[in-house]
Amino acid sequence: MSLTVEKSDRIARVTLDRPPVNALTLQLYADIAELFESSSGWDDVNVIVLSGAGSRAFCAGLDLKEFMAATVEDDPKRGAVVRRCFSAVRNAAVPVIAAVNGPALGAGCVLASVCDIRIAADNATFGLPEINVGRCGGGAHIGRLVPQGALRRMFFTGRPIDAAEAFRIGLVDEVVPADQLAAAAGRLAAVIADKAPLGLRYGKQALNEIEFMPVEDGYAREQQYSTRLMATEDAREATRAVVEKRPPVFKGR
Repeated sequence: MSLTVEKSDRIARVTLDRPPVNALTLQLYADIAELFESSSGWDDVNVIVLSGAGSRAFCAGLDLKEFMAATVEDDPKRGAVVRRCFSAVRNAAVPVIAAVNGPALGAGCVLASVCDIRIAADNATFGLPEINVGRCGGGAHIGRLVPQGALRRMFFTGRPIDAAEAFRIGLVDEVVPADQLAAAAGRLAAVIADKAPLGLRYGKQALNEIEFMPVEDGYAREQQYSTRLMATEDAREATRAVVEKRPPVFKGR
């Protein structure tokens, strides 16, 4: 089993589990895509935490042994599978937290980047080593998060950066000691899990849609989602709870 899922307290913990370094095969790309696409039907989940099994890597990227057997003719079809995987994670119905527990290289770095929030262990590293194996890739997604100079340095050198540098350039949002990563990700997930289910879902859609829009157009789109949310029972419950100084009780409608 290359993917495991555990659900509790409105949190789904998805773990890449392909020893030794959670490298991605074409089948695993497809499995990740299918899982995250299906997560739109997880009514019992408000947030997903994505991590890697073991202590050697979050995800070391593409399985090079499988790639060696691929042909140029196969590459466009393979590329479509990879794009579907990253799109499924980025467009998951609920927020996704990457808990990066070790090296995130190549496709593994991109996989972390398409999550909404990234928390890294202090021993994690991030790299785009594609140039070392005759490939391009990752720049479009990583470039959403980091300055162009930082992106091109990673791309052209193929050298990984440590977690502290990843935090400095904006690739990750928080760095914690390795033995505290699961707890830190769990605490953040618990805060998000308590929010209104429809608020999270509408908000995620809005943020994804407005990311590359002009500011005024983006704000208008965001207001459209706010109006849709205003019509829900949960929105009214949220307001009542604040006025009455009590925890809200959300029903997802």
